[in-house]
Amino acid sequence: MPGFEDSDVLVGGEHVREAVAHCLRTLSDVPSDRWGAPAGDLEWTCWETLEHLADDLLTYALRFGLADPMGAGRVPLRLSRDRAEGPENVIFGDAAAGAEGLLTIVEACGGLLATVVDTTAPTVLAPHVFGASDPEGFAAMGVVETLVHTYDIARGVGRDGVPPDDLSRRALARLFPDVPVTDSASSTLLWATGRLETAERPRRSDWRWYGAPRRHE
Repeated sequence: MPGFEDSDVLVGGEHVREAVAHCLRTLSDVPSDRWGAPAGDLEWTCWETLEHLADDLLTYALRFGLADPMGAGRVPLRLSRDRAEGPENVIFGDAAAGAEGLLTIVEACGGLLATVVDTTAPTVLAPHVFGASDPEGFAAMGVVETLVHTYDIARGVGRDGVPPDDLSRRALARLFPDVPVTDSASSTLLWATGRLETAERPRRSDWRWYGAPRRHE
């Protein structure tokens, strides 16, 4: 991929932490009355979407806590919803701690994923709905989840949530090899994940990433 050597780690724990830091910078000190607004074009509120993000980061990390990650389709935690239209999670923020408390949960879950992917052998695979992937792949998934959901929430609360270009470029190189970068890497990532359209590319209504381990020659 342009800009990366094949021997480089495209996405690792440091990039998960950078994505989470971007989330914290973007969403800190948002007034409490804005968290009930829809997150971009999602049916979820901004609060629910942030809970969902924390949930993604935690459950990605837990997959590599097993001695044989491929031996279990999922870590069988109990899932629940706060309302019928909301996300089905294992993590819910304490309302009394407010949004800053929920951001602390996101930071903790992101830090756990970052540590796990950096300390797991790169040959280990874990299951995902889009197919088995390696630690680097799950790090990239965590980066994508963080960047796009921060963007969703930022739209709902009136902040600028455009993803950092370098992180977007790494995530595209790792998970969207079929998507050429046009304009900027950040706008391409948002297009690839169905968040926007351009004059040249209609908005995607169906999309996926490709987490299969990269081949190193």
